Amino acid sequence: MEFIQTLSNLGNRYIVGFGFNIGGETIPFMVLLLLGTGVFLTLRLGFIQLRRLGHGLAVTMGKYDDPNEPGDVSHFQALTTALSATVGIGNIAGVAIAIHWGGPGALFWMWVTAGLGMSTKYAEVTLAQKYRHIEEGRDKKAWEGTVSGGPMYYIEKGLGPKWKWMAVSFAGILGVTAFLTGNAIQANTVADTMQTTFGVSTWITGLITSAIVAAVILGGITRIGKVTATLAPAMAAIYVLGALVILLFNAGEVIPAFMLVFREAFNPTAGVAGTGVGAFLMTMMWGVRRGLFSNEAGQGSAPIAHAAARTDEPVSEGVVALLEPFIDTIVICSMTGLVLLTTGVWNDRVPTEITLGGGDLVWVAVDSNGSHSSVDPPGEIRIENGQHALDTSEAPRIGWHDVALEELYVDQEMTQPFTGMVFPGVGNAVGDNDQTYTSLYSRAVESGAPLTVEAYRRGLSGLGDWGHMIVVVCILLFAISTAISWSYYGDRCANYLFGTKAVLPYKVAFVGMHFVGAVLPLTVIWNFGDIFLAIVIVPNLIALIMLTPQLVKETKSYFERQPWLEKIEGNR
Repeated sequence: MEFIQTLSNLGNRYIVGFGFNIGGETIPFMVLLLLGTGVFLTLRLGFIQLRRLGHGLAVTMGKYDDPNEPGDVSHFQALTTALSATVGIGNIAGVAIAIHWGGPGALFWMWVTAGLGMSTKYAEVTLAQKYRHIEEGRDKKAWEGTVSGGPMYYIEKGLGPKWKWMAVSFAGILGVTAFLTGNAIQANTVADTMQTTFGVSTWITGLITSAIVAAVILGGITRIGKVTATLAPAMAAIYVLGALVILLFNAGEVIPAFMLVFREAFNPTAGVAGTGVGAFLMTMMWGVRRGLFSNEAGQGSAPIAHAAARTDEPVSEGVVALLEPFIDTIVICSMTGLVLLTTGVWNDRVPTEITLGGGDLVWVAVDSNGSHSSVDPPGEIRIENGQHALDTSEAPRIGWHDVALEELYVDQEMTQPFTGMVFPGVGNAVGDNDQTYTSLYSRAVESGAPLTVEAYRRGLSGLGDWGHMIVVVCILLFAISTAISWSYYGDRCANYLFGTKAVLPYKVAFVGMHFVGAVLPLTVIWNFGDIFLAIVIVPNLIALIMLTPQLVKETKSYFERQPWLEKIEGNR
């Protein structure tokens, strides 16, 4: 496990953290590429995310549907399948992690990523429809599907055979990303929440959710589309309704929360883990990273689901895809962020059992600006009367969720401060009275899904102690639906690389990885997910930029011809 942790830290530092030094500060390459491509496509397409949002809504609602057109699912089912993958743990845990590391201003950069991502999503989905592969004339098993599409197809067909190496690379990387981002992270968050809330062992939760995922994905995209068409709208409605009630109860805090977000976006002063005074790049990076994880624009995953939509007009599905980042980030992520800020839990410390042998325990150093950073565990740490006995101000301290603990106690009521030595290598503490402890107690900050759970609990406390159950239920629904949709993304990659014979083995491996994700530590899973996301966006965004002339031509043709008018006549 220590080797895996070290590997994930190295990848996070040298791949996700790779960037360019500008004015003495490093701007991550991933941030530049995502935002740069979004700006480029927004300008080349004439701010299509604003001009054609209404048309996308009309297409989504089935106003122009024709069941005789090629494809496996309707426009609405394609959108809900993609939304089931995008609306998920990123909206619950991802926003909390962004604010935990980047401060309130990170929410602003999630909005920026979403706004630009709307044009990026339009571009990749339109191209996925244009260059998709449809198999005809052969009976297919339900789990195989008849349509395959996505970046690997528009890279190979749109750019030409000499670019097939990049298409193969994308398919291979996204296939692995599906195991992590769309699968293991979902299972991990469910297991973490169930253990925190109900004390259920992670392996039990992993077994149950793995069985549910397996039961759905073996039915292929048709069954996935039917399940998500019901599940996605229901879970989003439950979650948003709960958030709106909380914001109503805290109406006086909503405007100050917005002001805090905008102020902290450009001049961070308030933070929890990573942010400190002036840590602008930290705030922006975490907003963009979690924004990408949440709405997936530029990642190349959602086009695979949209490629299966029944239509013969690629642009008609592209405008449907415009809705995804808007619904996912501008609406749902904003609800989460505002609930965290208005209830005050985002930087609050709550009584927590500090398990010295694992859990979310870390060893951190605190710099002069107040930023916390993980360090290698020392041989021992001296605690006197509950306080760290520090040789220097930046000496290693005991931390929880990457934030240094202030006081440590031996009892759950936190009335008896601990005095003695903590031994990181052994995973215990020995008091000056020679008593050994495997756990201590402290007031610690939360992060991820448990932080959002606490926000809903506190925000709806006026109606009884059940508000947190909304988040628990939504985590279960979001995570399972996301894993279900991502299994389709992964098996289309396997189908592209190895043919239909690889689809079923991939699904089996996907279910197995779901269980593994449930039992691994949260930080390791998220780090690996970020690493592969940082890699997979590169070939996709390069292709989008190179194929922009074809994209502009396709868009201009569609809106000049207005083919949807003929469909209206045909549906009368």
